Amino acid sequence: MTETAWRLYILRTARGVLYTGITTDVTRRFALHQNGKGAKSLRGKGPLEMLFHTAAGDRASASRLEYRVKQLTRQQKLRLVAEQPPCLSDWLRLVKGD
Repeated sequence: MTETAWRLYILRTARGVLYTGITTDVTRRFALHQNGKGAKSLRGKGPLEMLFHTAAGDRASASRLEYRVKQLTRQQKLRLVAEQPPCLSDWLRLVKGD
């Protein structure tokens, strides 16, 4: 049995608030958020913009990465979006050393 591939994503609301989440289907999850059926915190906050998404491994790994990204400052998250690193785990290790 193969494990489901999870992805981490970052969205921006119309007011510029950044939202971080995980999913197995970014396109489906984004559509749910856009239609007010995703996270309650995003309802009525559209239009939404997908800024970043990347592979996050299995469910446990994705949850750990999500927690680590949510601990970043807004500026660090914007830097992550700007840099679009190929490996999020490596990038987070480098940022921690800042």
